[in-house]
Amino acid sequence: MRHLMSPLDLSVEELDKILDLANDIEAHPEKYAHACAGKKLATLFYEPSTRTRLSFEAAMLNLGGSVLGFSSADSSSATKGESVADTIRMISCYADIAAMRHPKEGAPMVAAAKSGIPVINAGDGGHQHPTQTLTDLLTIRSLKGRLSGLTIGLCGDLKFGRTVHSLINALVRYEGIRFVLISPEELRLPDYIREDVLERNHVPYTEVVRLEEALPTLDLLYMTRVQKERFFNEEDYVRMKDFYILDKKKMKLAGPDMLILHPLPRVNEISVEVDDDPRAVYFKQAQYGVYVRMALILTLLEVKVC
Repeated sequence: MRHLMSPLDLSVEELDKILDLANDIEAHPEKYAHACAGKKLATLFYEPSTRTRLSFEAAMLNLGGSVLGFSSADSSSATKGESVADTIRMISCYADIAAMRHPKEGAPMVAAAKSGIPVINAGDGGHQHPTQTLTDLLTIRSLKGRLSGLTIGLCGDLKFGRTVHSLINALVRYEGIRFVLISPEELRLPDYIREDVLERNHVPYTEVVRLEEALPTLDLLYMTRVQKERFFNEEDYVRMKDFYILDKKKMKLAGPDMLILHPLPRVNEISVEVDDDPRAVYFKQAQYGVYVRMALILTLLEVKVC
């Protein structure tokens, strides 16, 4: 039995197999429509979510399985003081696989240690978000044709952004990757990722404050929102939330083939006027999230489809 806590739980070869499977699911959805008939997915979301929770549910339903679970801690026995370990022991009696989101870093790992079923980390605090990373990699590979030889701009909340942290961990394993880290001083990438991941793997990177400075050099721009829920006080959030706004004027500085990704939800960091730009692929990215979660569920449940 395997769990998925981090993108690094998968080798590059295993990752490529999941992405290949996701592409096949996209091309031949009917082939997989009953692959998980009789199987149940438990969605254990201690923190609000729209895309991740619903895409997991859509993935399992598309595979012919069923779904149970809760969408907030308030609607679970956590309000009565039940531990994560006890919850997953109980859920293991009801479901075949679980996806867990939790505000505390490491909570899904605690669950995995006590679980009788595969556990997927669907986001833990500011730590990791591996299925979003799989979604990002599928989007990039499908639309760019490769995961190597790319200059990638990461913009916004690089300090608390778990999607950014997971994506960096995954992409450093591919050749020719270069990062441009775009953030205000207060939201810079944590030292441990800069030193232990980028520098240790000899991955070139530059740090800039102005988005305009970076745009002409990028193959991909990964925008993120400033996350209100990660701030300790309202004043700091209000000061930082509008630091970056991507609009049509700024897009004129970007190359004709640069893609814009965003893990969503957005607030106002990408103007709605950019949505019609063919380089804006964040809604297509959300659709890729369903395919990749279908592939991951099949892989962890060891379901083979001929």
